[in-house]
Amino acid sequence: MAEHEWQPPTGVDTSSPNLARVYDSLLGGKDNFEVDRELHRQLEQLVPEIGDVARENRKWLGRAVRWLVRVAGVDQFLDLGSGLPTTQNTHEIAQAVDPDSIVVYVDNDPTVIAHGRVLLDDNDRSFFCPGDLADPAAVFDHPVVKEHLDLDRPIGLLHGLTLHHIAELERAQQVMVGYVERLPVGSYVAMSNIGRPAEDSPEAGRVFEGVERLREIAGGFTLRSHDELATLLPGLEPVEPGLAVASDWWPEGPRPDRLPYALTLLVAGVARKA
Repeated sequence: MAEHEWQPPTGVDTSSPNLARVYDSLLGGKDNFEVDRELHRQLEQLVPEIGDVARENRKWLGRAVRWLVRVAGVDQFLDLGSGLPTTQNTHEIAQAVDPDSIVVYVDNDPTVIAHGRVLLDDNDRSFFCPGDLADPAAVFDHPVVKEHLDLDRPIGLLHGLTLHHIAELERAQQVMVGYVERLPVGSYVAMSNIGRPAEDSPEAGRVFEGVERLREIAGGFTLRSHDELATLLPGLEPVEPGLAVASDWWPEGPRPDRLPYALTLLVAGVARKA
């Protein structure tokens, strides 16, 4: 884990676990504290593969962003509920392919906002926008978004492990309709979620217990079926292989014969607004 305690910006609470910092710990990052690492360890006791899920989601995000830049020609991104913009995040991935790519990160976590601005201070094509991902109108109307993204050209909209924080399916659907309506034609939505395990699965109990523990610090955390997740890409044309296990979305190497159970629940897809 980290060799030294990361020093947060003034005013950031370090006495309680923070979801963004816990996720950073799961990724093997250093921008976290012992209180975050303790929750990390508790979650691993319930779901030993939870770190694998976090890392696989980050790998999928990388593949999706590279595909969007190289194949679809997208050069501007809106990354919603982005968390801490640490190693191999969207701006690093996109700008490694096309240095002119622009990335706007959106989050409403004070820790993320404060630290994100510091991390991006020396990158003149990456920006941080304080905002609530559940309010698409406010996001698109924010001065940071309006100044740095060209809303008349295609945008890559990224929802990586975010929509489970909106508890009600109907509300999540409304949020996504709000984003899709505002996206220019030719834009893409990339989305990943943790799917709901079958109730009769012998593994389901520990997954649900882990989710309950996450709810204690993050509020709403809703697992959804594949059919429910498909409704969160309204009116969009799916890119092959559609909404699939994340490990199967444009893999960069052979897939193991048997994935760890928790990785089979990580569902992801990319779809285009025609």
